[in-house]
Parts: sequence; C-alpha cells; structure tokens
Amino acid sequence: MQSKSTTPSSFTQAITIDGPAGAGKSTVARKIAKILNYFYLDTGAMYRALTYKAIAHGIDINNEEGLVHLAQKTHIDLEDTAEGIIVFLDGVDISDRIRSVEVTNSTSIVSSKPGVREIMVGWQQAIGHRRPVVIEGRDTGTVVFPHAAHKFYLDADLAERARRREEELKKKGTFIETDDMIHQINERDHRDMSRDTGPLKKAPDAILIDTTTLSVDEVVAQILQTITRHHA
Repeated sequence: MQSKSTTPSSFTQAITIDGPAGAGKSTVARKIAKILNYFYLDTGAMYRALTYKAIAHGIDINNEEGLVHLAQKTHIDLEDTAEGIIVFLDGVDISDRIRSVEVTNSTSIVSSKPGVREIMVGWQQAIGHRRPVVIEGRDTGTVVFPHAAHKFYLDADLAERARRREEELKKKGTFIETDDMIHQINERDHRDMSRDTGPLKKAPDAILIDTTTLSVDEVVAQILQTITRHHA
C-alpha cells in the first residue's frame, strides 16, 4: 500500500458508514458489501493492526514520531472472505490478535495521531481508487472519501452499544463488567470526538440511522433502499 495521501477526487463508487463503537458499523458494512459485491474496507482493522504492532514492539502509543516511523515500515493487507475480513500484518494473519481488549483500548490513541492518519488515509484512498468499496470508520465520510456517492452515520444509545461489545468479547472468551465496558466506550467516544485530526462526526450530507432498536437486517434494508432510490 502507498503511504502518500492521494487527493480526494470523485469516489462515486464509495459507500461510507461512520459512527461510534458498538453502533453496528462493521456488521452492516460487511453485509452491504457482500450484497453489492463491493470490497469491504475496514479502517478500524488497519488502525488495530498498527496498534498491535506498536504494542508488540514496545513502542509508546503516545509517541507520534515512533508510530509514523513504524507505519512507514509496515505493510497491511485486508482480504475479504466469506468468513470475514482477514488482516495481514507484514504477511502474517493477525485477525484474532487485533481484537484483544488491550489493542481495542489503545487504537483510538494511535489513530488520533495526525501523522499516522495521513498515512492510513492515503492507503484507504488508494484502495478506493482501484475498486468500489464500502468503508466504515470514524471519519470516512468527512475525510477519507468526502465525495462518496452515499454516506451513512450509525448510532445507538450507550447501554446498547456496551451490551453489543460485551457479547462480541464473550464469544471470544473475554468477560468484562458492564460498568467497565460503559466507562471504556465513554472514554473512547470522548477521544474520538475531541481529537484534532479526523474526529468522529456526522458528515453534513450523511444519513443518520439510530440502530438501538433495529436488527442488522433492518439497518441493511434501510441503507439499500436509500441507495436504490438515489439511482431510481
């Protein structure tokens, strides 16, 4: 992947899905991509991969210079399979390792560094130039693909987002108290929304969908209906 950021032009075949942790972005984006035969671009997985590498190499995640230097020597690949996204870090499958609590809690710190984001956005835009993508993250509709054909912002109340995250971790054998999970998500929201570079926010032209009481299929249906109407 190229590390130099490209100039955003017309990403007519990009569909962006932004929102906070636990809003359902990843699951919905994967389904939309599969239905439309688009490439699912998981930006969070890319930041998680770099965060994992930084932790494994003992690099201070608050040291932007060290993180940028590490990113410049890093190769991240995403493979979209029927079983889900496989994340390759320097040729090694680390898909399971990047979902640990330590990596999860550190990723928003790593992703807040302007130098790191510049490199990552360049990689993501390069992928979007090559193929139609469904991309999800925090700033995909505002920074990465500001000219995307379709933009959505998913949200849900805090308690529901915490419950979803707990369920996800339980399936992987990790258990955490509800109060602790709510605290972690609150902190992550604050970091994501208050950072200077690429903060979490709804693009003015993005469609807001509250997923609190909706099933994944209901959210997917709403998005597909919107896209269909646009092309009618």
